[in-house]
Amino acid sequence: MKTAVIFWSGTGNTEAMANAVINGMKDAGADASLIPCNRVSGTDISQFDAIAFGCPAMGAEVIEEDEFAPMFNEIKGSLAGKKIALFGSYGWGDGTWMREWEDDCKSSGINLAADSVICCEAPDDAAVAECFALGKTLAG
Repeated sequence: MKTAVIFWSGTGNTEAMANAVINGMKDAGADASLIPCNRVSGTDISQFDAIAFGCPAMGAEVIEEDEFAPMFNEIKGSLAGKKIALFGSYGWGDGTWMREWEDDCKSSGINLAADSVICCEAPDDAAVAECFALGKTLAG
């Protein structure tokens, strides 16, 4: 199975989560690629069977608007039929950005194959374990 983790991280918290997801994918035997969102342009999304997207809450609890949101909006029409999952960190609020992102995916016909993983600030051991399990689930 060919999988990817596509992410944006400002402080390193979501990147740490991305690393745990990719480790779970590899542990499950997947051919897994870790791709910062600013390197997605030109990447053939069709080659991946499953993709985990990671983005923290920004501003008034929205996904990052300058790099991540434009990239995601550009490719989301190509995600139907793939196993998709979401993850990210936040520093305030209650996870509104993730619920809105999940709703956007569902209304766009994207199949969320696993529960999203969120954590406050840097991922603790429990969040890292959830991210690892998320990767295994997507690669399974």
